[in-house]
Amino acid sequence: MKRALIVLLAVVALGLVLTGCQQGGTDTVKIGVNMELSGAVATYGQSTVDGIELAIDEVNAAGGIDGKQVELVKYDNKSDAAEATTLATKLMTEDDVACVLGPATSGAFKAEIPVANDNKVPVISGSATADDVTVDASGVKEYAFRICFNDSYQGTAMANFAYKNLKVKKVVIILDNASDYSKGLAKSFNDTFTEVGGTIAAEEAFVAGETDFNAVITKIKDKDFDAIFIPGYYQEAGLIIKQARAQGIDVPIMGADGFDSPTLVELSGAAAANDIYFSNHYSSLDEESVVVDFIKAFKEKHDKDPDAFNALGYDLAKFACDGIARAGGEGGEALKDALAGTEEFKGVTGTFSVDENHNPVKAVVVIEMQDGKQVSSVRAGL
Repeated sequence: MKRALIVLLAVVALGLVLTGCQQGGTDTVKIGVNMELSGAVATYGQSTVDGIELAIDEVNAAGGIDGKQVELVKYDNKSDAAEATTLATKLMTEDDVACVLGPATSGAFKAEIPVANDNKVPVISGSATADDVTVDASGVKEYAFRICFNDSYQGTAMANFAYKNLKVKKVVIILDNASDYSKGLAKSFNDTFTEVGGTIAAEEAFVAGETDFNAVITKIKDKDFDAIFIPGYYQEAGLIIKQARAQGIDVPIMGADGFDSPTLVELSGAAAANDIYFSNHYSSLDEESVVVDFIKAFKEKHDKDPDAFNALGYDLAKFACDGIARAGGEGGEALKDALAGTEEFKGVTGTFSVDENHNPVKAVVVIEMQDGKQVSSVRAGL
């Protein structure tokens, strides 16, 4: 009898422990983070995560989602598409997340999407801008979303800005010929600029990882052009700016959101970073209350001004939490439908609704840099 009582008490105790674990599990909503925290584009991932964490801190401080605290399950994909796929599988099949935020770059994000579709777990990127991220020839990718505009939109906006705002008529394009991001931007810029009456004076190519661009710069130096468009990332763009200025090229240099990193100016030098213009998702010069409040909160937490990837990360997390709340705290198909039905979401990077291709309908900002500092921003017309 005594032994039976001991066994019974042990079973009851185990049941209480298991019940406690199950209840603890229901007290949280898990959101996965699959981001580039090391490797070639680590600054994008790190900045995005800083924004995500600030947003989740605010959500949890306000009571969470339907009373449940949000728990981030965060992994480093090392700026590698294959690693991003592996981590997506882990997040969805082992960590049981409601959705996955990231990766930040188009290639890594696209590599994750088949895993999302197979497991019916929404994935959302704050900065994957390639045109075919959420929709391609086969149709809309059901579980893939983004909150940034795409490359064609950026390229078109920058072409119109160059022609209408900067009044330039002849442009040289220097692109990364191995990057879908760069090639997509170059094509949309070229198509729009020539359509409105401009001329592409030359198009030169490089490959990511190169550091010496003097041969390319020497090749274009004696051509007749009014500006340069570099549809690429900050690592190469910063060096191209430095080397172009060193060879006496003083025309405006334009780019896209890949320019947005403090490393750009570190590589170019502040003295060379004059007459730089790039499209972006957000400007710290914006005086909207949602932007002012975000900047204040970010500076209090990190003791520095936020960049666009900080802002995109913040909106990314708030967008996901808003969707989960509207889905009744659920992930999967319910969350997918809630995200697809988003209307007038007010974020730091703009107010937007989600269109039929799972893209946001939002404005683009063009930022001007002088002496390595952002000095003005305008809305670019399409």
